[in-house]
Amino acid sequence: MLDDGSRIIIEMQVLNHQGFEKRVLYNAAKHYSVQLDKGDEYHLLNPVIALSILDFTLFRDTDKTITYFKLLEKEAFIDYSDDIQLLFVELPKFTKTLPELETIQDKWIYFVKNAGKLDFVPRELGGELERAFTLINEANLSRDELETQHKRKEFIYIQNAALALAEQKGLEQGVAKGMKQGIEQGIEQGIERVARNLLIAGVAVDLITQATGLTRQQIASIEESNQ
Repeated sequence: MLDDGSRIIIEMQVLNHQGFEKRVLYNAAKHYSVQLDKGDEYHLLNPVIALSILDFTLFRDTDKTITYFKLLEKEAFIDYSDDIQLLFVELPKFTKTLPELETIQDKWIYFVKNAGKLDFVPRELGGELERAFTLINEANLSRDELETQHKRKEFIYIQNAALALAEQKGLEQGVAKGMKQGIEQGIEQGIERVARNLLIAGVAVDLITQATGLTRQQIASIEESNQ
C-alpha cells in the first residue's frame, strides 16, 4: 500500500496467453471491490494500481516501454476516476544500455530485465539496487531451489522459442496462401476479361463456355455487367 492509501498489485508475466488483458482488469476490479464490507460507504474505497511487468510485447502499436491506462471520457479525454489504474512495463521494448540509464525508473527496469544475467551490481545502478540484487542472487538459493529455477527458465525459454517458431511458420504459410490466392484471383480475372472481349466481339455463348470453362450463368453475369 502506498502513502496515499492506494493499493498496488504487482505481477510479473513471462508468457502471453488468451485472456491475459481481461485477467489484469478483473484482478484490479476485484481488489477494488473487496475493500468494502456490507454497509460500508463508497468513499472509503482506496485506488488500486495494477502493475504488470511483461517479458513479451503486448501493445505492438507503440514503442513505449511503459503504458498507462485509467478511466477517461472517450472523445474529450476528461478524467472520470483514477481509482483503477493499469500500468504495463514491456521489458523487450527497453533497449537502453548501462551508460544510457538516466532515471531511477530506467535503472529499475534495466535491473529487472537483466537481473538473472548479472553477477554483481554495476556501479551505474547505484546502491539503491544492491539489496534487491542480493535478494535474488542465485548464490542465496539451495541446490534444489537453484535446479528448480533453472528448470523454470528452461521451460520459459522453450515456450517462447515454440511460440516464435509457430509465429514464423504462420507468417510463411500466410504469405504462401496469399500468393496462391493472388494467382488464382488473377487467373480468374483474366478468364473473365477474355469472356467479356469475346462477348463484345459477338462470339456465341456456347463457344465462349468451351474456350474459357465458364458456365453459361457466369457468362450471362459478365454480359449484364457489360451493359
